[in-house]
Amino acid sequence: ELMTGYTMLRNGGVGNGGQPWVLRWSSRIRLTWLSFTLFIILVFFPLIAHYYLTTIDDADDAGKRIFGPRTGNELCEVKHVQDLCRIRESVSEELLQLEAKRQELNSEIAKLNLKIEACKKSIENAKQDLLQLKNVISQTEHSYKELMAQNQPKLSLPIRLLPDKDDATFPLPKSNRNCRLHNCFDYSRCPLTSGFPVYVYNSDEYPFGSSLDPLIKQAFEATVRTNVYVTENANIACVYIILVGEMQEPVMPKPTELEQQLHSLPYWRTDGHNHLIINLSRKSETQNFIYNISTGRAMIAQSTFYDAQYRPGFDIVVSPLVHAMSEPNFLEIPPQVPVKRKYLFSFQGEKIESLRSSLQEVRSFEEEIEGNAPADYDDRIITTLKAVQDSKLDFVLVEFTCKNQPKASLPTEWALCGERDDRLELLKLSTFALIITPGDTRLVISAGCTMRLFEALEVGAIPVVLGEQVQLPYNDVIRWNEAALIIPKPRITEVHFLLRSISDNDLLAMRRQGRFLWETYFSTSDNVFSTVLAVIRTRIQIPAAPIREEPAVEIPHRSGKAAGTDPNMADNGDLDLGPVETEPPYASPKYLRNFTLTAMDIYRNWNSAPGPFHLFPYTPFDPVLPSEAKFLGSGTGFRPIGGGAGGSGKEFQAALGGNVPREQFTVVMLTYEREEVLMNSLERLNGLPYLNKVVVVWNSPKLPSEDLLWPDIGVPIMVVRTEKNSLNNRFLPWDEIDTEAILSIDDDAHLRHDEIMFGFRVWREARDRIVGFPGRYHAWDIPHQSWLYNSNYSCELSMVLTGAAFFHKYYAYLYSYVMPQAIRDMVDEYINCEDIAMNFLVSHLTRKPPIKVTSRWTFRCPGCPQALSHDDSHFHERHKCINFFVKVYGYMPLLYTQFRVDSVLFKTRLPHDKTKCFKFI
Repeated sequence: ELMTGYTMLRNGGVGNGGQPWVLRWSSRIRLTWLSFTLFIILVFFPLIAHYYLTTIDDADDAGKRIFGPRTGNELCEVKHVQDLCRIRESVSEELLQLEAKRQELNSEIAKLNLKIEACKKSIENAKQDLLQLKNVISQTEHSYKELMAQNQPKLSLPIRLLPDKDDATFPLPKSNRNCRLHNCFDYSRCPLTSGFPVYVYNSDEYPFGSSLDPLIKQAFEATVRTNVYVTENANIACVYIILVGEMQEPVMPKPTELEQQLHSLPYWRTDGHNHLIINLSRKSETQNFIYNISTGRAMIAQSTFYDAQYRPGFDIVVSPLVHAMSEPNFLEIPPQVPVKRKYLFSFQGEKIESLRSSLQEVRSFEEEIEGNAPADYDDRIITTLKAVQDSKLDFVLVEFTCKNQPKASLPTEWALCGERDDRLELLKLSTFALIITPGDTRLVISAGCTMRLFEALEVGAIPVVLGEQVQLPYNDVIRWNEAALIIPKPRITEVHFLLRSISDNDLLAMRRQGRFLWETYFSTSDNVFSTVLAVIRTRIQIPAAPIREEPAVEIPHRSGKAAGTDPNMADNGDLDLGPVETEPPYASPKYLRNFTLTAMDIYRNWNSAPGPFHLFPYTPFDPVLPSEAKFLGSGTGFRPIGGGAGGSGKEFQAALGGNVPREQFTVVMLTYEREEVLMNSLERLNGLPYLNKVVVVWNSPKLPSEDLLWPDIGVPIMVVRTEKNSLNNRFLPWDEIDTEAILSIDDDAHLRHDEIMFGFRVWREARDRIVGFPGRYHAWDIPHQSWLYNSNYSCELSMVLTGAAFFHKYYAYLYSYVMPQAIRDMVDEYINCEDIAMNFLVSHLTRKPPIKVTSRWTFRCPGCPQALSHDDSHFHERHKCINFFVKVYGYMPLLYTQFRVDSVLFKTRLPHDKTKCFKFI
């Protein structure tokens, strides 16, 4: 069978079909064998190779190793292999370092986590402490308020004098002459804290309004619109004002009609209490038509009064309103020097009616005045004055008959002659101007006398009033003896001797005081109306409204750049000032004398101030005036040094300034498009003691660069935007200035800290003066007969430039609001001279020169761009400014001085263990 099978297999199968089967079987055997062979190769060969490779290197002969690791030298024989080796070593070292750092950071993180937990606990404890402190503060404030309430006197309205409602049966005073404030004025409408509101009737709403002089009515309305005290709410008003004159003759109402119209005023309240009737006069012939009108308890303000009509301390004698709608031209006003003029005195006038002929009533004059008839002194006056003129001892001009028709006047009054311009020309040539009061002593003041007084003061002729019974304008608040001579008529024979005996210094002082009175109270309609209100407010002891401050419009700016400390700024050189102040910024004490000043210092403030605090709405701070300078600069600063406490400068500094023991100053820096110079100057202020704030007056219409980073100097920097480019902006009383002391400094000024500190301490002892560094002086140019400005080195000075100077903020108010506008216009025209104008102002008010400190003559920083002062035209303009300012003031107010202030131990070498102090030398 095997053979048969074999045969069949060889033959390809059984019969015809055997051959295919064999082929199929053979194919299967080959596939199986192929698969088995591949399996053996893929599985067993790697295993055998692995075994061989792992055991072949175990031979004893190291040299026969084929696949085992070799030494470093053997592997690094090839160049690229060496590079790889170095990289491997470097990476290994870095990994080791990173691992060490990681461990170190983990350790620090653990420590910081512990600190964070401790801080959290501290914060929680601090919050608890803060909450407790807030509770303590709240309780303390509550206790303080309770104590203040217990110690604060109760403030209520004054006792009401008159009924609340209109009472037709309320009796009028038995006599108009009996009216005074205590029985005819309702104080309950005017509390001390009321602010003195004033209601002004509109005259056009009443029939008599059509009879008023158009110029006076227009000027009065313009003044009312700008006055700080006027209110439109009549229910809160303290005083009610009605304008009734000057009236035009043809359309003047009858006295009965005017009286009826006054009594019908809506707030008249049957008797007119708290009303003021104003009768202004623009001409010398103004009639006293109110004399025959019943005015009840209303006050009267006019230029003409009879003795039976005038109520002292209640009615007001006002000056004439000459410049109704125009400002006086200062260039037309003659200078105050030379002191003596061509004529010793002058008088022009004509008396229309004598004393005896003026007595038209049948009853005797003796019965009228309840005494003996006075002699008619006018005849003796005429005789005496003519004799003086004929003696030719002095040039005098007296004329008792007018060349032309004299002006209309009241009986026994000396009428004015000629036109106003002609009279002024004569007065400009006269040292004294005689004013002869009316012969009728019942006429205590007339419009003609007030007109003569006005014209004399206007041109600088010293008034000589013959007749001591006269009531001059605002006589209860103005000391007329400081500006005029009031002589009884019986002394007419001694007048010539008296006038010749007055010294030149006294003449100039009286002329200057007269000029001040005229400018302040008489010159414009605003001054007249404000003075009338000020008299009433002073009488009832209500303080003036605070003067307005200039609102500062801040320019947003970025700050944060830390300012460095310039070693040159901190170097004190030879000037050691002892201990300095390191306290944070604080403001000067607020002005607290609003009520006491009104009640105590009436005469001084009306007669000595450059603009009385009662007339101008002054002041939120303690003013520094010449009369106050005597004690403001005193204190312990002038005590002997040595013995007892003191000597180191500490006690001296602590008490410096008298009643201002601790104080700081504000830097006001004017700049115009010099950002780099400005930033450098601000950085130099870093760390400056006593500095409260820096106010940068940005005088350019172009705003600072948006990317400009301002330095952080430790105190606020306020950048103020101005309305226009004006050097007058340097002296605006910005509301951001919280200190009395101002350091005005240019943006290119270069001063050391010790110099600034010393200047500030000197200013505290001379608060009414300008204290600064660069000195200048004025000189008289003989060939050209004019004044010159000089900046050369000299042994005397009369000005201190405000590019680096201290002054009181009080002078900023006066410069901006009181000083004649013509001076500020001149500064704007030339873009120059603002520092000269400030020196003129302060010297004019104090009659003292400025104070220069240290030996520094210039203060410009090295390398800064050139300023306007380097231009040749700069000095020519300053020459013109000085001469123009002299015309405005009427004289040269600048005073020379050879005084300079240095530290008492300046350049004195002492042992290092000895501290230095300072005082004036």
